[in-house]
Amino acid sequence: MTKFRISNLLVVLFASLFLISCNKGKDVSPTTGWNYNDPENGGFYVTDSPDQIVGPGLVAIEGGTFTMGSTAENIYYEWNNSPRQVTVTSFFMDQTEVSNLDYLEYLYWLNRVYGPEYPDVVKKALPDTLVWRSSLSYNEPMVEVYLRHPAYREYPVVGVSWLQANDYALWRTDRVNEMLLVEANVITFDVNQTKDSHFTTDAYLAGQYTGTIDEGIEDLNPNGTGIRNVKMEDGILLPKYRLPTEAEWEYAALGLVGNTQDERISERRTYPWNTDALRTNDKKYYGSFVANFKRGKGDYMGVAGNLNDGAAFPAPVVSYWPNDYGLYNMAGNVSEWVLDVYRPLSFEDFNDHNPYRGNLFTEKYIDTLGQLQERVLSNEELAERKNYRDSYALNYNDGDFKSTIQNDWTNQEGESDEYTNEMYEYGVTTLISDKARVYKGGSWADGAYYLSPSVRRFMNEDESSSTIGFRCAMNKIGPAMTK
Repeated sequence: MTKFRISNLLVVLFASLFLISCNKGKDVSPTTGWNYNDPENGGFYVTDSPDQIVGPGLVAIEGGTFTMGSTAENIYYEWNNSPRQVTVTSFFMDQTEVSNLDYLEYLYWLNRVYGPEYPDVVKKALPDTLVWRSSLSYNEPMVEVYLRHPAYREYPVVGVSWLQANDYALWRTDRVNEMLLVEANVITFDVNQTKDSHFTTDAYLAGQYTGTIDEGIEDLNPNGTGIRNVKMEDGILLPKYRLPTEAEWEYAALGLVGNTQDERISERRTYPWNTDALRTNDKKYYGSFVANFKRGKGDYMGVAGNLNDGAAFPAPVVSYWPNDYGLYNMAGNVSEWVLDVYRPLSFEDFNDHNPYRGNLFTEKYIDTLGQLQERVLSNEELAERKNYRDSYALNYNDGDFKSTIQNDWTNQEGESDEYTNEMYEYGVTTLISDKARVYKGGSWADGAYYLSPSVRRFMNEDESSSTIGFRCAMNKIGPAMTK
């Protein structure tokens, strides 16, 4: 009996070794037993590199829970940032603010591709250099040279609206993904692109890109053509660059990871550094300010001979000391646009997981001319959904029909933003509307109070300022963080 059992075990062992040798180099589905990446088994492709690559300019921000909101006394009694515990998932963020050089590259590309036939596209993207003007201050040289002179190329771009910042982020997504496909020998680099033939990520994924294919991706489908487009499943393309949400920006600015040990935050922060002091305790630079801000009335840069902080206007994007995530100028230099629509009581309405106000739910489709389009979903299409039923969520529970007591509840007509304007009496008693967007952080022209990451301010999405710039973020896909 013992010999019989041993013989059976040997048979099973040899059979297993035989199967392993047959499938060497091939992944096998644990649920069907079919080979992955095998044309003889249908050609279902599974990449061997599932991890997301880090896009150019980005720094990994490991997410977690933190207390979002006021970290200091509310000296203006605005009460629009009461503390609340939330969780932010991991993401990526630009190490620095977007510089003039970065933005000039964008303008150059637009002019090369659109300029000859569609100059209005280029004009729409131009920063408003007149933001430097002031009735009782001589800033005219900044109007003429700040954006374009090479001496300022590493300085943060300003005069850019929230809408323009979003357009830049989308353009950057397309250029980064285009280069990834070129480096993977999927498509060829085409310097003669035009309005109708240039690469966009959405058009490529929808099969609408008409550029030149290089080697392409091998199509393992036995019924295919031998070459196919890259799909999101291949792990080559990156998700979109975008503005960070208010919660993401505040979380990254505080950089509490430097004060965390064994899930304990040893010290909260008012600013992106420890202590309430505004000067470094680094002995080599002892007494130097750690951010670019207005030190006091009429004092923007210090005294000649020993300038401190040394910047009468914005400073280069890599200036002063980075925070514990390695991010520069999260407390001064220029304030920064974030993704959110402003509401003074957002902290009462937010979800406690990835809090954000500003969702507009859409879907892409191909029109009768074969062009990729996008449309807002109708509420009738969402009537049976459980997780959301309004496609326009910018004013959800704070300006929408059901939250506006002035409206006739028996007659729900009109555009969604009309209810917000009625509730807040836009232009009469307030400037709050669905076009009001949050910007965070202090600037070169602000006092120390605004250096706290919790401070919230807002401005219309189509307006700009000499004190507001931006940086981009990107979703982290997959595990919370790669060890």
